[in-house]
Amino acid sequence: MKIHCFGRGVVTAIIMAAVLSGCAKKKENTTQETIKVGISKIVAHEALDAVERGIIDKINESGLAVTFNQQNAAGDVNAAAQIATLFKNERVDVAVGIATPTAVALANNIQETPVVFSAVTDPVGAKLVNTLSSGKGNVTGVSDAIDVPTHVRMFKEIAQISTIGYIYTSSEDNSMSSLAEVRKAAAEQNLSLVEQAITNSSELRQAAQSIIGRVDGVYITNDNTIYAALPALIEVCKTAKKPLFSADVTSCREGGALVAFGFDYYKIGLATGDVVLQILGGEKPASIPTRFLTEKDDTDLLIDLDVAAECGIIVPQNYLDQADLIFQNGTLTTK
Repeated sequence: MKIHCFGRGVVTAIIMAAVLSGCAKKKENTTQETIKVGISKIVAHEALDAVERGIIDKINESGLAVTFNQQNAAGDVNAAAQIATLFKNERVDVAVGIATPTAVALANNIQETPVVFSAVTDPVGAKLVNTLSSGKGNVTGVSDAIDVPTHVRMFKEIAQISTIGYIYTSSEDNSMSSLAEVRKAAAEQNLSLVEQAITNSSELRQAAQSIIGRVDGVYITNDNTIYAALPALIEVCKTAKKPLFSADVTSCREGGALVAFGFDYYKIGLATGDVVLQILGGEKPASIPTRFLTEKDDTDLLIDLDVAAECGIIVPQNYLDQADLIFQNGTLTTK
């Protein structure tokens, strides 16, 4: 295993792992050529790590002989571009970009090799595709678009808030797309909205502190910069006894958010791996529409009763009945 690095213009990490076939039929083919799949994620945190595991597990299930080149841009868009160049020079068979910045970097730098995006909230807005009904040239993938109106309504009903705080990363296309939806949803629910932008994870604590006294609760959508520093936001909310609503369940399984409602990101990885297998099987990216996870089992509702107690909130019974996960007394229980 060779380890090299990228991140903020300096070398920090390349992980290469050869994954051998587990299928007896494939093992019989000793002349089978090894397939190279490059995976680039914008930053390491629980949700994106889960996507990466799902992609690898799904591809490995096929029995194909695959070598994975796993890269982490460490939140640096310049590093994401360098990784794209690396994949191009190494002539990977498929390049996968987890989250919008890395997916855009791959699509902008690689024109011949298939590019598959994953966990991209607004692929049209990011100009990865022109329409959700088909791919664009060599690009297609999986979206993690969320139901912002439902989130905002749930937050109001559960926490009885009248002013909602929204922190977002101004440089992330997915966050900017969500901002417009949050504004609309807040207006529909007659909620006052306090917005706060950040440009990197180190700004999150100060941003949260600057608005926490003016809001009844804080809402975050699919924002990788925020999730990379989520403990700082949780700490600010906890100190102020203000509830947090997260669109990502994976990052909140150890507590901290009153409500987390969103996708199982491992399943997003499995769906992305399936798209990669379609392409390796001969399908053209342009013929594959953007995939969404639409089944009820694809999402989870987590309610943290420890946070509810700290904030003096009584969670309505109907939401407790709907919850898939309950965090109480420091322990996560699956219903």
